[in-house]
Amino acid sequence: MEKYVIFQGKKIAYQVSGSGRSIVLLHGFLEDRSIWDQFSETLSPHYQIVTVDLPGFGQSENLSDVHTMALMAEAVNEVLVAEDIKHCILVGHSMGGYVAIELAAKFSDKLSGLVFFHSHVAADGDEARINRYRAIEIVKNNKKQFISSFIPLLFAEKNINRFAKEIARLQQRSDAISAESVMASLAGMAVRNDRQELLGNLEIPVLFIIGKQDSRIPMDKIMPQVQLPRHSEAIILSEVGHMGFLEEKEKTCTVLANFAARIL
Repeated sequence: MEKYVIFQGKKIAYQVSGSGRSIVLLHGFLEDRSIWDQFSETLSPHYQIVTVDLPGFGQSENLSDVHTMALMAEAVNEVLVAEDIKHCILVGHSMGGYVAIELAAKFSDKLSGLVFFHSHVAADGDEARINRYRAIEIVKNNKKQFISSFIPLLFAEKNINRFAKEIARLQQRSDAISAESVMASLAGMAVRNDRQELLGNLEIPVLFIIGKQDSRIPMDKIMPQVQLPRHSEAIILSEVGHMGFLEEKEKTCTVLANFAARIL
């Protein structure tokens, strides 16, 4: 069922499927909640699955010139409040993971577990931050070209042809995102906080899903963070880039289901 809440005067759209203990799924950059449709279909007979369109994406409205990760986390919390969700597993793909750790910073009592799906908790380094601002300039001039070139590189090289239809669909849906929203999220990622100390202090179980062929967030960047939580689990997928929910859909969904079964 599609729903929405009003946050700072703007609509934040989300969907709820199933009932029972809650799993909340957050999409990444240039995505929307539809990336989780098949996960929701598989998991909703056993759990309440909530998928959220982050501000500026999907059916959610743009909030600001800069969508900080903390601002997006507050929008997600409004959904939790609206649905009376007291505890949940929070899953974030890429940028969604940046939002998830900010929600953990402010509302940790609501989390039973965290899943970083091709994501991590460190701030951008100087080079990465410069590249974000370069991307903003590219989007200003030619958003469509930026999207066209960006999305295929999210997949392992050997998977690009195999998932050509999925790539085309992602590109088509991304075309509908306004340039202002794309730039706002890029700016927000550029200024995000380093949350490694927080990660090390969390009392809840944390799962990392890692693509060995991930060119966006390389495995060697994530692995030191896997050692930080008090309860940490990781799965490394050898033939996967940044898009394991497509590249290894059944395996990653099963991993998530097994994690949820142990801690919810």
